[in-house]
Amino acid sequence: MRIAMVSEHASPLADLGGVDCGGQNVYVRHVARQLARLGHRVDVFTRRERPWDPEVVPFDSGCRVVHVPAGPAAVLPKEALLPHMHAFGRHLLNHCARAQASGDAYNVIHANFFMSGLASLAASTRLNLPLVMTFHALGRVRRLHQGSADGFPDARFAIEETLVQRADRVIAECPQDQADLETLYRARPEQIDVVPCGFDAGEFAPIDRAQARRRLGVPADAFVVLQLGRMVARKGVDNVIEAIGELPADARKRVRLYVVGGNTVVPDVAATPELGRLQAIAERAGVHAQTTFVGKRGRADLRTWYSACDVFVSTPWYEPFGITPVEAMACGRAVIGADVGGIRSTVRHERTGFLVPPKDPQALAARLLQLIQQPELCRELGQAGLVRARMLYTWLGVAGQLERAYLKAIDSHARAVGRMTDAAPSANAAALAGLAA
Repeated sequence: MRIAMVSEHASPLADLGGVDCGGQNVYVRHVARQLARLGHRVDVFTRRERPWDPEVVPFDSGCRVVHVPAGPAAVLPKEALLPHMHAFGRHLLNHCARAQASGDAYNVIHANFFMSGLASLAASTRLNLPLVMTFHALGRVRRLHQGSADGFPDARFAIEETLVQRADRVIAECPQDQADLETLYRARPEQIDVVPCGFDAGEFAPIDRAQARRRLGVPADAFVVLQLGRMVARKGVDNVIEAIGELPADARKRVRLYVVGGNTVVPDVAATPELGRLQAIAERAGVHAQTTFVGKRGRADLRTWYSACDVFVSTPWYEPFGITPVEAMACGRAVIGADVGGIRSTVRHERTGFLVPPKDPQALAARLLQLIQQPELCRELGQAGLVRARMLYTWLGVAGQLERAYLKAIDSHARAVGRMTDAAPSANAAALAGLAA
């Protein structure tokens, strides 16, 4: 197959750890690579953020990035990109039309995030290309958890509803994602494939803990708690800091918390506004001496950080999937995760770690104390997580499941087009026609 993978704000070439650089970038990069290793050709369409970026950049055998001119060639927050999706969609349509005219047509479009789906509608409709949709996050779920802090307009909801109606297949990343699609967006159960995210087995595997700590300068005898990911409020880093403050004094003295992430290698409050808030929380909780804000680190360093910790903690308010708990499991570490979204599916409670309520530092502190007091249990949970990650969450396995979803989309597309031709366009579809054209 020739696959057009659309990821308007999340480039597979981007450095990770910034506000808008995280799980979707990882997903697109690894899925594209593994699909190529299955014999397919993949072009990833993403917005040009620098004037000097070439239009086409090969990044692996069988994989290319196509930089799309849509708005200024500058880094913009994803919340500011919706007005530029008309230009993105027009460029995508023209690119796919040229490929079709040359006899080297794309077989399927896989859109990632709702704006990518919007930008893909014209090419899918006009060139009769099957459309597969992965939302990665749903607007109504985001609004429920973030309220007025959600920077996207209400128009997102109508766009997502239309994409659910128009897509040949919809990829849910976990059972909770599937339930949200069905209850909030009226997705048909038979239309949905549940395909998780994954990890790269060549990138993440256990390293001896003592060796990893020496490499990083981490105290050999500390109980090390790691939090790693984008430094934004919904990730719940404040919850981890406050939980350590809730520990009994003797246990708290043993703990060291390392927070990896942010927009700069050297932590900078001006560049990462959330950092200042978290530093203030650590001061108030009396754990600033035990808390180290590491800054942004490259992918090559993450295996060492995971391996250096005793337990990895991820307690966001909500999380459509959550790749970092899987990566930590792949490095043989116990995970304490929030009982939300995809984490609820990846972490097996009391088998590979613990699930705790979000925004509940007391509950998290109780589980941390249990692991501090039972180091053998901590090791057993980590080993069970390693087995689970290798069995269920490799990127190659994910790519194989997506391949099957693409084939189902191609097979059903002709019938779906026939149904849409016979039906009157919905109000949402009519309203979006101008945006997608």
